[in-house]
Amino acid sequence: MWINHLSLKNFRSYDELELALEPGVTIFLGRNGEGKTNIVESLLYLAFLSSHRTSNDQPLVKLGNQSAYVRAKTQNAEREILVELEINAEKANRARINQNPVRSQKELFGLVQAVYFSPEDLDLVRGDPSGRRRFIDELLTLRSPRLAGVISDYERALKQRNSLLKSRSSYSSLASWDQQVADFGGEVIAARLKTLREFEPIFTEVYKEINEKKAAAITYKCSIENPSEDSKENSDKILAKMAEIKNQEIDRGLTLVGPHRDDLLLMLGDHFVKGYASHGESWSISLSLKLATYQLLQNDGLKPILILDDVFSELDEERREHLVSLANSAEQTLITVAVQTDLPPHLIGTTFQVKSGSVKLLSQAKHEA
Repeated sequence: MWINHLSLKNFRSYDELELALEPGVTIFLGRNGEGKTNIVESLLYLAFLSSHRTSNDQPLVKLGNQSAYVRAKTQNAEREILVELEINAEKANRARINQNPVRSQKELFGLVQAVYFSPEDLDLVRGDPSGRRRFIDELLTLRSPRLAGVISDYERALKQRNSLLKSRSSYSSLASWDQQVADFGGEVIAARLKTLREFEPIFTEVYKEINEKKAAAITYKCSIENPSEDSKENSDKILAKMAEIKNQEIDRGLTLVGPHRDDLLLMLGDHFVKGYASHGESWSISLSLKLATYQLLQNDGLKPILILDDVFSELDEERREHLVSLANSAEQTLITVAVQTDLPPHLIGTTFQVKSGSVKLLSQAKHEA
């Protein structure tokens, strides 16, 4: 798939932007703070209904406004779809598909598919488990948009159950929320395990191509014992664990079992990557996670947009080459870069200059019909 037109209004630094795009490689050139990352962030928001840079929507709306608007025309299998999202600072967002209002913005999932790589991805290796949970859940959503609803329902039930635990509610008032957390949580765990079973060998092979010195692996650390790809089985184990530790949960006012407590354990040889891997190895792991994501989606028959946000300056020549190869093979690749010299010399694309919230075409790449 690819985006052929992007419109922004009151989004981050942009009062208004109308941007025509084409398949192939597109480069946004501009120094830090000029607004180039805001462009790709808007598309990532359409893909995941959240920002990779902030945990709430307020910063996305330009100061002095109540709403921001993102519109994108997507081209997929000779079918064009107009996706529109109104991002509101103080109320629920609203969405439209082909100018028709939809009941929930969650209906946008799957219409814009994107894989991104940014300097923040180093946190996948060095950061806390929440980043790795977000990584696997974004992959679930890309592969099966329906699961975005399951994850959302789980988070809603979890929030309500935690509220009841903090208020030290009775066991009977917790019962219905116990069941919902267990049901949705069991399905999330099963989906994560299934995807990880298919993803892990691809990741291992990709890392081997980048760094042959040590073998990389991923395992799933779960808050229940012996989790499986059977969601009902997982749900039963969550309920049993809740019953076992109910008093602990009430004392702490928190749900202590479920997918929100799980983690992806990244390994190099016999060592955990976090706290052990060198800076270069950490970048290799992070890059391998994203390259393997793209390959798995390709295996599914998907052709997501590839977004490379200010990463070339962070990588050595060998790691750059792996990204260049992927960039040239994707149906559409969007790249942000601070200075031209950060780009590999043989990576050619349509180039826009981004300065003070304005976007100007510098050079047009020739695309074969």
